Amino acid sequence: MKNLAIIPARSGSKGLKDKNIKILNGKPLISYSIDAAIKSGCFDEVMVSTDSQHYKDIAIECGAAVPFMRSAEMSSDTATSWDTVREVLRMYREQQNKSFDSVCLLQPTSPMRTAEDILEGYRLFEEKKASTVIGVCEAEHSPIWMNTLPDNHSLDHFVSDTSGKGRQSYNTYYRINGALYIVGAAFIQKENNIYQNSYAYIMPAERSVDIDSELDFQLAEFLMSRRDG
Repeated sequence: MKNLAIIPARSGSKGLKDKNIKILNGKPLISYSIDAAIKSGCFDEVMVSTDSQHYKDIAIECGAAVPFMRSAEMSSDTATSWDTVREVLRMYREQQNKSFDSVCLLQPTSPMRTAEDILEGYRLFEEKKASTVIGVCEAEHSPIWMNTLPDNHSLDHFVSDTSGKGRQSYNTYYRINGALYIVGAAFIQKENNIYQNSYAYIMPAERSVDIDSELDFQLAEFLMSRRDG
C-alpha cells in the first residue's frame, strides 16, 4: 500500500500569527508533524501543502517534500482541508504520474501527536478495513453542562439533566482532536462525508493539544518541556 502524508500549512493566521512556523521549544511548529510522519515509517512521501515560499523553505529544511505550491483557490478561507487533499492527489497524478492508496492528514497545530500514534492509526485502518480513521480524545466536559444562552443570559433549561447525579454516573463523551486523519485515497476523491465506515483512534488529552491561540501554544510548550525534559 502506498501512503502519503499531507501536512497542510497555509501562511498567515487570524488567531495566532504565523502559528504553523512559530518556534515551539526551539523548533518551528510544523517540524513536529514532519518528524512524527518520517519516524513512523508509514509513508512513501511526506509532503507539505503551502502557499508560502518561506514556509516551503522551512518544510524542506525539516525533511518534507514540497513538490508544488498550493493554488490560490485552496488558500482561501472557504477551502476545506479535504479540498486541499483532493488538489494534492490531482497534482501528483498530473505532474508526477503518482498515485497513492491512502492519505494521512497531519495538521501542524497538533505537535504532541507521535510517530506511534500514526502507526497505531494505520494498524486500526488496516484491521478494520476502514474508509477513515480519525483521532479523538475524551471530552473535557460532558455536553450535559453545555448549552447556548438567550439574549438575557437566563439559565432556565440550560442544563438538560437536573437530577444531581455525580459526574461518574454519566457516559464518557469524546471529541475529534484534529491530530490524525487517515483516509483511503479513492474514498476521499469521491465522497464528502468522511464519517462512513469510520473508526476512532483514541488519544490521551496530553497528545491532543490543538494550537489555535496563545494559551494553547503555552500549554504545548509546557507539555513539550515535560516530555523532552
